[in-house]
Amino acid sequence: MHVRGIARVDKRTKHLVKRLGPHEIAVINHPELDDVAARSLVEARVRAVINAAPSLSDKYPNHGPLTLVQAGIILVDNAGEGIMELVAEGQEVEIVDGVIFCQGRQVASGHILTAEEIKQKMALAQKNMGNVLSRFVENTLEHARHEMSLIKGEYQRPSLRTSFKGRHVLIVVRGHNYKEDLRAIKSYIDEMHPVLVGVDGGADALIEFGYQPDVIVGDMDSVSDKTLRSGAELVVHAYPDGRAPGLQRIQQLGLKAAIFAAPGTSEDIAMLLAYDGGAELIVAVGTHFCVEDFLEKGRQGMGSTFLVRLKVGSVLVDAKGVSKLYRNRLKARYLAQIVLAALLPAGVVIIISPATRELLRLLYIQFRLLLGI
Repeated sequence: MHVRGIARVDKRTKHLVKRLGPHEIAVINHPELDDVAARSLVEARVRAVINAAPSLSDKYPNHGPLTLVQAGIILVDNAGEGIMELVAEGQEVEIVDGVIFCQGRQVASGHILTAEEIKQKMALAQKNMGNVLSRFVENTLEHARHEMSLIKGEYQRPSLRTSFKGRHVLIVVRGHNYKEDLRAIKSYIDEMHPVLVGVDGGADALIEFGYQPDVIVGDMDSVSDKTLRSGAELVVHAYPDGRAPGLQRIQQLGLKAAIFAAPGTSEDIAMLLAYDGGAELIVAVGTHFCVEDFLEKGRQGMGSTFLVRLKVGSVLVDAKGVSKLYRNRLKARYLAQIVLAALLPAGVVIIISPATRELLRLLYIQFRLLLGI
C-alpha cells in the first residue's frame, strides 16, 4: 500500500482537524481513538492517518479506528511518539506498506489496520466489558459520594444576562452523532427558539448550523476563537477550588467570562445553569451518558453526571441518537398510499359537484364524437 501527501501534525486531534485539508495526512498521538475524533477526520477528507499511539483499546471496543477504515482512510497504527518530532507541519510524507518516509528518509513505521482485524480486536475487548463495567460502577458510586454538592446546590451559580426562566433550553455537546441529531431537530429549534447553549466545541456546531449561541460553557479548550467572539455569554468551568485554566485564553482574547466552580463535566454544569435558572424544558444533544462515552473521554466513572441527571431529570429530554429514528427514507409504496389518501377526498368532491358532473358529461360526449361512436 503506497500513499503520499502533505502532513499536518498535532497531539490534539480536535485542534488538528481545524486546519486539515482534503487528501492530506493527519499525524496524531491519540490512544484509543474515539469515534467523535474519527468522524471529524473523515469529514476533513484526509487521505491517511498516522497514529503515534495504539488506536485500539483492550478495555472496551472503541469504534474510532473502524469508522476511519470503513470510510476508506488508511490508518497506520502505533508508529511511535518519535514521529511527532520527526515530521514537521507541511512536509510531504510517503507511506509504503506501513513504513513512513519524510524528505526521502525513513522516520518511523507502523501497522496498517484492516477492518477485519479491527473487528476481531473489538470482539476481544467486548468480552472484557464485564470487568470494566464493574470497576466503572464502583468508581461512579465513589465519585458520587464526593460530589453530592451538585444535588444539594452547594455551589455559586454565576449571574447571567441570558434568562432561562420558563423557556426551553437546547444544550449541544460535541458527542456521538451530534450533527445528525441537530439536523433531526432543526424544525423544533426553528419553531420553539430555545435558549442555545454550546458546551465547548458544541458552540461551533451551533454556528455551523447557522445558529447564534446565547451561552458558551466549558473549559474553552476546543471552541474556536471566532465562536468565542460571536457575542455569546461565556461561562468558564472551574475546579471546585476556584482554579479556572480556561480563563487565561478568554482574557488573552480580550473577552470577559463568568466563573462556575463545581465538580463534574462542563455539560453537567450547563444543565445545572439551565435547571437552576428555571428552564421549562432542557433538550440535550450529543451528551455523554453510556459507559463507552466516558471511557472514550478517559473518565473512569460518571458520578457527577449521574447526580445531575437525577436532579434535572424531570425537565430533561435527551435527543442523543434521535437521528437514527429518521435514518430510513420513505418507501415508494408508503408515498403512493399517502398520495392516494389525499386524492380520494378530491375525487369525491369532483363526483358530487353538479358543475363538475356536467363538465365530465360534456367531455365524455366530445370523446365519443371524436371516435365516431
